[in-house]
Amino acid sequence: MTQLLDNTTLLYIVLPLLGLLVGSFLNVVIHRLPLMMQREWQRECAGLNDQPVTDEAPFNLCVPRSRCPQCQHVLAAKDNIPVLSWLWLKGRCRYCSAPIAKRYPLVELASALIAGLALWRFGLGPQLLAALVFSWLLLCMTLIDLDHLLLPDDLTLPLLWLGLLLNVGELFVSLQSAVIGAAAGYGILWSLYWLFKLATGKEGMGYGDFKLLAAIGAWFGWQSLLPVLLLASFTGAALGLGLMALRRLGEDRVLPFGPALALGGWCYLMWGTEVVNLYWSIAL
Repeated sequence: MTQLLDNTTLLYIVLPLLGLLVGSFLNVVIHRLPLMMQREWQRECAGLNDQPVTDEAPFNLCVPRSRCPQCQHVLAAKDNIPVLSWLWLKGRCRYCSAPIAKRYPLVELASALIAGLALWRFGLGPQLLAALVFSWLLLCMTLIDLDHLLLPDDLTLPLLWLGLLLNVGELFVSLQSAVIGAAAGYGILWSLYWLFKLATGKEGMGYGDFKLLAAIGAWFGWQSLLPVLLLASFTGAALGLGLMALRRLGEDRVLPFGPALALGGWCYLMWGTEVVNLYWSIAL
């Protein structure tokens, strides 16, 4: 019994530490992936217009090494220790004293917290590993959407296919439920998009939102779609009203729906099955 407690305690230490490292990598993805996509679009546009494509230095998730955005000094390994480096440097660059955004340590801490909560919810097993991948991808997509109003296919589509593959073995739901959930998730928001556009002439959301809800449906089946949409709608409305009250949301500012969907999907991962079962037990 003592050995079991010791192993559990060790897991609750090691897994959040791993989460800190993953969070550091997520910061790289959040910053670089949209820039990589922009460069790719520029190359495609140049090719379509028969314009010369300028040679650029390699730029991906691995190269070049991390630099200070102000002084462009290459950061040493000791400058990239999750959270600790930011605290040690008091939130400023070692070389030029420019402020370092608080987002970096907050993303790392959020990633570590996600790891601890997932371990508490699922215990050690296949569902834990799947839940970590799902949660970290949602965190990454949330911040990219907040920054760029963009949910990259490079993240949404792998999440969708991974959900279907995991449910071949019924990790969360049956494969039939997962396939219907993916199709229905995409179809629901696609239909709402066109109804809104025909009624107002405006676009209410992007295609990335369709794919994200399809991915959530692929992970948790068609049963998850209504709870996720309700939570996402409530969250989005509350955030919008709060920003309007603070006068930080004007007519020219668009509020992305992806973060609300991500929160709804993550809450369903953690507690949704129990809530739905409770609802049906009361209803029946």
